[in-house]
Amino acid sequence: MSGIAATLQHRREKAKGIGTNSHAVKYLNQDYEALRSSCLESGRLFEDDSFEALPSSLGYDELGPNSYKVRGITWKRPTELCRNPKFIVENATRTDICQGALGDCWLLAAIASLTLNKEVLCRVVPHDQSFDKDYAGIFHFEFWQFGEWVDVVVDDRLPTRDGELLFVHSAENSEFWSALLEKAYAKVNGCYEALSGGSTTEGFEDFTGGIAERHELRNPDPHLFKIIKKALERGSLLGCSIDITSASDSEAVTYQKLVKGHAYSVTGADQVEYGGRMEQLIRIRNPWGQVEWNGAWSDNSSEWRSVSRDDRARLTNRSEDGEFWMSFNDFLRKYSRLEICNLTPDALTSNEYKKWAETEFEETWRRGVSAGGCRNYPNTFWMNPQFVIKLEDVDDDPDDGEEGCTVIVGLMQKNRRRMRKLGQDMETIGFAIYELPEEYSGKRQVHLKRNFFLRNSSKARSETFINLREVCTHFCLPPGEYLIIPSTFEPNKNGDFYLRVFTEKQADFQEIDDPVDCHVEQVDVDEDDICDRFKRLFGQLAGHDVEISAFELHKILNRVIQKRSDVKNNGFSQTTCRNMINLLDKDGSGKLGLVEFKILWTKIEKFLDLYKERDTDQSGCMSSSEMRMAVEAAGFSLNNPLHQIIVARYSDPNLTIDFDNFVCCLIRLESLFNTFKTLDKDGSGEIELGFMEWLNLAML
Repeated sequence: MSGIAATLQHRREKAKGIGTNSHAVKYLNQDYEALRSSCLESGRLFEDDSFEALPSSLGYDELGPNSYKVRGITWKRPTELCRNPKFIVENATRTDICQGALGDCWLLAAIASLTLNKEVLCRVVPHDQSFDKDYAGIFHFEFWQFGEWVDVVVDDRLPTRDGELLFVHSAENSEFWSALLEKAYAKVNGCYEALSGGSTTEGFEDFTGGIAERHELRNPDPHLFKIIKKALERGSLLGCSIDITSASDSEAVTYQKLVKGHAYSVTGADQVEYGGRMEQLIRIRNPWGQVEWNGAWSDNSSEWRSVSRDDRARLTNRSEDGEFWMSFNDFLRKYSRLEICNLTPDALTSNEYKKWAETEFEETWRRGVSAGGCRNYPNTFWMNPQFVIKLEDVDDDPDDGEEGCTVIVGLMQKNRRRMRKLGQDMETIGFAIYELPEEYSGKRQVHLKRNFFLRNSSKARSETFINLREVCTHFCLPPGEYLIIPSTFEPNKNGDFYLRVFTEKQADFQEIDDPVDCHVEQVDVDEDDICDRFKRLFGQLAGHDVEISAFELHKILNRVIQKRSDVKNNGFSQTTCRNMINLLDKDGSGKLGLVEFKILWTKIEKFLDLYKERDTDQSGCMSSSEMRMAVEAAGFSLNNPLHQIIVARYSDPNLTIDFDNFVCCLIRLESLFNTFKTLDKDGSGEIELGFMEWLNLAML
């Protein structure tokens, strides 16, 4: 229950705007202003007990406490490393970020691109921090984490060896914003080692809240140069890399001074007149701050002598700063992948930029309920969460005159990098998109079932199912309504996910689920209609008080059910019998009279027929998917969260439900619906309870 309560509270806070960049969530409930004030008052420097200056903050394996790689590491504050440390010298620039001994060049490439957009940078790196005024050894940064902004506090003790910073550092040894930013990001992800290896898109998204798309350059979009220019004009962040073919290739430098398996930033795109035609050029930066391309259009190449003086002055910078130009054709030949992070509408306040329309949802995959796996598993695929998007307005500037609606769909699995310490890694994820038939148009409370997916093929899908934090694909679809189904590749993989859709025009995007309702047929029994044989049987079972208690009911039902071989059952539990009494006990005696017992007997016979009918594989027990359909056949319409509670409460470790738990579940559901209906006098769908009233009801 505490997990459900926490989820409800999170949704309420989000509805109030908590988690936006202007009202970030305080990570681990650490309040930067309060902590800094306390340190200033006490005259001590802040020491972060939630991310201590210990080997455990460095890593768990190669940088683990027993690794030789952590020998000689000491944690020092910038005031111990140089005479006059600065947070930011003038403006943050791309040359402030140089890689250290950690394999997080993907992160550094994202940081380097971040410096190109001052407005976005200031969201992540609050500039009103320094080592001068009100210095207390504490700094803070803001990151986007799966739909909300979090404010992360760190102390300024940094890992060093031989008096030098071990990880990210500035070319100016007195500047520390990038090193402290890396530390804050390591804290959010559990440790420094958790940052080793990744995609630039991950850093892009966590610094902007944007959505990132990947372009494989061996098969480029025919409009890619235009896409790059438009992306840069919109303030998007771009990165690129060269694939490796073996472990020895990692960070190997080619004869033309390009580094394999290394994350670069794309910082510009332009055209110059060269040889009587327009040459398309791309500007790229190596986050090492050195090692530059030495081919055509590099800093000292002969090509620059054949362009106009104005173009040469505008574009060239003859210094070994890690940044260089190359032709677009060489870029496509030499690099393997381009990543573009499209920014959210609130990331840029300037009206000169076109802005995306964005919609987002948080949901979960839970084994037995909503983790149905991909289309390869037709019996469970339909159980995945379902979302519908309605596209009405076509793009203003379609490519090649083809009218359509641009849609970027991003599916992200949550918190997986942080779970590396626990031996867990990314699940393999993807999504499928179906065109919604006319009969479902406008309906938002219809969770489509197995037969729909057996009869209809997908209209589009993610490029692949892959074990990355996010899969993101760019589509152009005709106007219409579409169903988006996100899933893991295999069924029954637990995970939390975050689904986003970016469109050029406003679009209606909603999660769809079955409505919550009860249509159970009431069993009406009159005492005169009860046959004499049943009355005699009841008299024998009830004893001298002519009523049946929960203990007597337990004995009676178990005598009957144990004779049956068509259902797997260890007998009814006392809990189930008490729930039966609670449902039908009208006078509060805690016992059942003749009519009440007859109603119960009729219900159990119906439950038995339903159980056998829905046990399609005749195993004698129900799978979670069979249970879901049986609950619906019994007259209950429930949504995914309620089905999740049912599986968690009533299934065994193999996700099967026996007859006792099946009956207990249906009886409990009917009692809850009846109780609410009794208290909801005006039919408003809301009731008000005092603490003791709620406690009394919850204890039943």
